[in-house]
Amino acid sequence: MKPYQQIPIHECHELLVEIPIDRFAVESPHPYTKLSAPYGEKSPYFLRQSVLERLLMSQTALQEQYPGWRIQIFDAYRPIAVQQFMVDYTFQQVIQSEGLTDAELTIAQQQEFLAKVYQFWALPSLDPTMPPPHSTGAAVDVSLVDAAGRTVEMGSPIDEMSPRSDPNYYAELETQQPDWAQFHLNRQILKAAMTTAGFEQHPGEWWHFSYGDQMWAWLAGQKAADLKAPNPLVAQYGAI
Repeated sequence: MKPYQQIPIHECHELLVEIPIDRFAVESPHPYTKLSAPYGEKSPYFLRQSVLERLLMSQTALQEQYPGWRIQIFDAYRPIAVQQFMVDYTFQQVIQSEGLTDAELTIAQQQEFLAKVYQFWALPSLDPTMPPPHSTGAAVDVSLVDAAGRTVEMGSPIDEMSPRSDPNYYAELETQQPDWAQFHLNRQILKAAMTTAGFEQHPGEWWHFSYGDQMWAWLAGQKAADLKAPNPLVAQYGAI
């Protein structure tokens, strides 16, 4: 169990609504549908109503500082079946990167590789008290594109399982390479736009933001404790 999964959920039953993707930038085709992830009748471009409203607020805040820039949506709603598919897919990628096959794995290697996968991928749990963040409709993976439609370089791709995924990875490395200061600045621009609208950023993934789920409540609670303010340790959204 991860720390945020201890947060209670008081489901508000807010609707899952379609993201107007013409208002944002998106990857097309969607990166997980290209892999044949089983969305069925669902779509990755859905969020809870209030989360979508805040995402639109984030883009407005971004464009006030950087006219013509847009938030690029990499992934949003993810049914638990898709979460399981991506965990399995990532596990196979790790095995292949080690030059191994399933049949060659020892129990120790299997546990080691699964632990690596679960550092970056939430457990595809059917337990209603600990849903994967994306399966609640409250989490979104995002990047930026500039006014010319070019992807803004963040220093590592979304879903990379490496230390570079840490939001502050380049913070203390800015003077080591010419581009690294820009990578850190670009990540800060994204974070500022998202947190202005009330999102919280995943502490280990520069691209992952959420509002209203267990991770959001856990992170907001930590900030409240630091400020000796009331603690909002209740999530609004469970799996949907």
